[in-house]
Amino acid sequence: MSLVELIARADARGLAASGLACLDRCVPLLDGDDEVLRPLWATLADDTGDEAGPDWAASLAQVRGKLAGPDAAGEDEAVVLARRMLEAAPAECSGPAMRTWADACSVASLRIHRLLDPAADTAPEADVPRDGGTRGLPPLVAAELRRQAGVLELLAERGAAGLRPALEVSTEGRRVLRAVVSRRARGRG
Repeated sequence: MSLVELIARADARGLAASGLACLDRCVPLLDGDDEVLRPLWATLADDTGDEAGPDWAASLAQVRGKLAGPDAAGEDEAVVLARRMLEAAPAECSGPAMRTWADACSVASLRIHRLLDPAADTAPEADVPRDGGTRGLPPLVAAELRRQAGVLELLAERGAAGLRPALEVSTEGRRVLRAVVSRRARGRG
């Protein structure tokens, strides 16, 4: 199943986890530590059916306060995209706004990975196709596409029990991106 189809079929918890996982993998761009999004992950684990727990809005406000950065002027495109993911997160963890956010996070995260992938082509403004496989994609982008699909598949198959392995997938991706961001910073300095 394509990433677009997985997003279309996901329930509210799956959508929230998908968007949150994309944001989590991009936290290194926001100078956040590895635990900064834990409160949001914890709300998804609350046993409230297929939706996140009632503390989503409060946890989201807390995370936004911790990751508040400077005005976007002067920041590179990857950082701006990561900030927009956080800013666009809906306060209510259900409904069409969550699906829109998860879809936008998917597109933004793939674009960020394309911008940061040293093997990417010289036209990073093109959207990464999300309705096919990873063939022909640069390695960092292909891995991100697989991670996004993996998170959605875990939540679709296991429900709330899929959160821990989804977080592990996201943590692995965050480590990879942190290394890429660090290498990039050393190359500029």
